[in-house]
Amino acid sequence: MATTTIAYTAAATITIGVDVTPLASSATFVAGRESAAITNSTNKFIDALLSGKITVGTTPTIDTQIQIWVVAGLDETPTWPDVLDGTDSDETWASVGVRNGAAVLLHTLDVDSTTSDRAYPFSGLSIASAFGGIMPDDWLVWVTHNTGVALNTTAGNHNMKYIGIKYDSA
Repeated sequence: MATTTIAYTAAATITIGVDVTPLASSATFVAGRESAAITNSTNKFIDALLSGKITVGTTPTIDTQIQIWVVAGLDETPTWPDVLDGTDSDETWASVGVRNGAAVLLHTLDVDSTTSDRAYPFSGLSIASAFGGIMPDDWLVWVTHNTGVALNTTAGNHNMKYIGIKYDSA
């Protein structure tokens, strides 16, 4: 009788420069930053766990949010919805409705302080769960916030990684 065990890969860094512009605040959460595309066609992970941190800028507004969204490619090419192109870049969706139809809100970080340069960590966010339990062939992360100020401009104060998950059978 075979035994099945879970196998985790080493963490892989996601390229998303939320510090580059730096990422401005978006009252309607339609302006944000997309990551470089991540392909699953070779690794064939059954899931990926997303972790990292995003650091606010100087004197953010209290009771605001940082939102982490995921987007799957529309086909095997992949073609991306609306203004997304699978490259690490600032993008603004055509509307809230277009964003809501094409992207899945994965996690919300509550900004609960006016403390400048405070990091907000997140961990263990399942990518497959965002898509009904099925891992997309190609996916990316899109980040937006409404903190009232641009995010911190130091690259080392932000990071995003994922750990791929497979099953081994012996």
